[in-house]
Amino acid sequence: MKENSIIIGFHAHVYYDLETRDVAAQIREGLGARFEVQLGRWHDQPIGPHPKSMYQVAFAPNQFPQVVPWLMLNREGLDILVHPETGDDVTDHIAHALWLGNKLELNIQVLQRIRPNAS
Repeated sequence: MKENSIIIGFHAHVYYDLETRDVAAQIREGLGARFEVQLGRWHDQPIGPHPKSMYQVAFAPNQFPQVVPWLMLNREGLDILVHPETGDDVTDHIAHALWLGNKLELNIQVLQRIRPNAS
């Protein structure tokens, strides 16, 4: 069994497209105003394992009980990936992932190429 203490933080990836960018901006503003989170840059093109435009929101484990329920109630139809940071990006994005909305197909090969313990 793994212990929760291996989780050093969480990421939420808020996915959007050209038509929903304004909605994504409203969600971003709400997160920034209500919680102690780090708002990442806007990526208007797919980047890394992410199949569409997104921005990342990083937050501490003690923020999870506030941030994730707020996202559940305020995602406005957008798809959001929430995952822990344990040091294993591949497992965090696949096995430990929580999806709000639709589960998108990630390009895991990108993460496997940069995996620190790849054999």
